[in-house]
Amino acid sequence: MAIEQSNRYIFLVDDEPIQNEMLKDYISERFMYQIKTYEDGETVLADMHLNPEIIVLDFHLNSHRPDAENGVDVLKKIKAHNSQAQVIMLSGQDKLEVAIDSMKHGAYDYVVKGETAFSRMENILNNINELSSVRAANNNYKKVNTLLYISLVVVIGIAALLLYVFRRYQ
Repeated sequence: MAIEQSNRYIFLVDDEPIQNEMLKDYISERFMYQIKTYEDGETVLADMHLNPEIIVLDFHLNSHRPDAENGVDVLKKIKAHNSQAQVIMLSGQDKLEVAIDSMKHGAYDYVVKGETAFSRMENILNNINELSSVRAANNNYKKVNTLLYISLVVVIGIAALLLYVFRRYQ
C-alpha cells in the first residue's frame, strides 16, 4: 500500500548508480514521493531550493570523482541550507565513529548497507512520516488555539464595550 506524499521530495545521493536505482525502486513501490537521484553532494546542494523532506546520503561519494566531498561535509551544508530536511546516512561504513559524527551533525539516522538496509530504510521513512504528521497536527493545534484566543479577546472586548454603553445610557 503506497502512502500519498504529493509534491514532497526524497533525494537519493550515492555515487553508485545501481544503488540509487535499487533504492529508488524500493521506495517508489512503498511511498508516493517524487524521487531524485544524485551521484555527488555538490549536485544535490544545487537542488536544495526544491526543499526535499528527506535526503538519503552516502558517506563515501568519491568512487568516481576523487575530489568529491564526503557525506558528512555534504550533510553539514544541507543542514545549513534546510535544517528541517531529514537526512538519513546510508553507508557501507560500519564504523561507530562515522555514525556518531553523522548524528552529531544532524543526521536523522544512520544505516549500514547490507541485507536489511532497505527494510530499515522503510521503517525510518515510516517514522519520518509519522513525525511529520504529528508536527502538522501540532501546528494546526497551535493555529486553532491562537484563533480561539483572539476570538475570546474580541468577544470580551465587545462585551466590555456593550456593558460600558449599557451602563452609560441607563
